[in-house]
Amino acid sequence: MKTFKLEGTPRVALGKKASKELRKKSLIPAILYGREPVELPYKGTLNPGEKVVETGDGKGIVVTDFTVSTDGVRKLIYSPDIYLVEIEIKGNRTVKAILKDSQYHPVSDNILHIDFLEVFDDKPIVMEVPVFLTGHAEGVKAGGKLNQSMRKLKVKGLAVNIPEKLDISIDSLELGKAIKVGELKFENIEIISPKNAVVCIVKMTRASQSAAAAAATGK
Repeated sequence: MKTFKLEGTPRVALGKKASKELRKKSLIPAILYGREPVELPYKGTLNPGEKVVETGDGKGIVVTDFTVSTDGVRKLIYSPDIYLVEIEIKGNRTVKAILKDSQYHPVSDNILHIDFLEVFDDKPIVMEVPVFLTGHAEGVKAGGKLNQSMRKLKVKGLAVNIPEKLDISIDSLELGKAIKVGELKFENIEIISPKNAVVCIVKMTRASQSAAAAAATGK
């Protein structure tokens, strides 16, 4: 994956009022779900903006509240590409993360909040990766119409092994045939989208149906 560099500032004042004031300054509240599970009570040192959130069974995770600028995340949010995000939180630390979620205003569509998930070199992550169809389907050459049902596939693997895109060859895809998730395999990653889901299919058209009928009757 490509790397996207992002600067953040620890956030101490929380709540709706504080968030509203930040947005007036073109700043966006964000949270980083970080460090691996820690034992409670946590006896380690917390950096500015960090807190421990209990997850159960006597364990918790360290999360960080911070802010980012609207301009700083624009190319990350409004992009068809996926990124490994390198976040430098001032006075705190620099971490690798992926975009987990983002919330938007229902009317203006402005970004209201962003969630990030910290990435560890030895821990697999789950991401949706864009699908690209390559080649020219035999079924299309025969008059069919190619329909791509899935634009992204959910995959699991180490961050270093997650590709920027998944190239799927359709050269041998015949008329009326489909490619399903269960038929696909990629090196070093596991596809966890439903195996029976159709990625793409070459549908019959009136022209192709007529051609097939004529071929069957020998006319």
